[in-house]
Amino acid sequence: MARVAREMVEKAGINVDQLVELLVKNAAAELTTYYYYTILRCNLIGLEGETIKEIAEVARIEDRNHFEALVPRIYELGGKLPEDMKVFHDMSACPPAKLPKDPANVKEMLKVLVEAERCAVRGYTHICNMTAGKDHRTYDLSLAILNEEIEHESWFSEFLGEGPSGHFMRRGETSPFVSKFLK
Repeated sequence: MARVAREMVEKAGINVDQLVELLVKNAAAELTTYYYYTILRCNLIGLEGETIKEIAEVARIEDRNHFEALVPRIYELGGKLPEDMKVFHDMSACPPAKLPKDPANVKEMLKVLVEAERCAVRGYTHICNMTAGKDHRTYDLSLAILNEEIEHESWFSEFLGEGPSGHFMRRGETSPFVSKFLK
């Protein structure tokens, strides 16, 4: 634990135990989403499925990166991950992104993907609002993750035909915002 770092966050007026709980729940959401996205990706087949497989894969890898980036901050603040994986799964901040009843229905698959991303956007927006101007390190990390989650939501919602596209295809490595926390 980084004692002074925790102390400074407490002095800034943040309930650190509550913040750590939020970080652990969001870490659980990231790891479970990585797991469920693996299953979704494997079922993205055929002309329509193959069309979105690449962005589903990028979102899957970036969600794993979000988990990896969150864990050190949880421990710095004096928190820890549950020792039982089932407990960790069940405390996720977001519902499981399970396969739709008809896994061949790509539109239903996209709805699962976009709802998972929207849940993440809500969660990291809440953490950013809670830590802005008070806990710079957690804020910076949460903002980086939020930027990537917003891109994921846009990718999937645009495939559903929700509004015009406001971005271009990303080139280069994954996690352009979060990668600085993984070094």
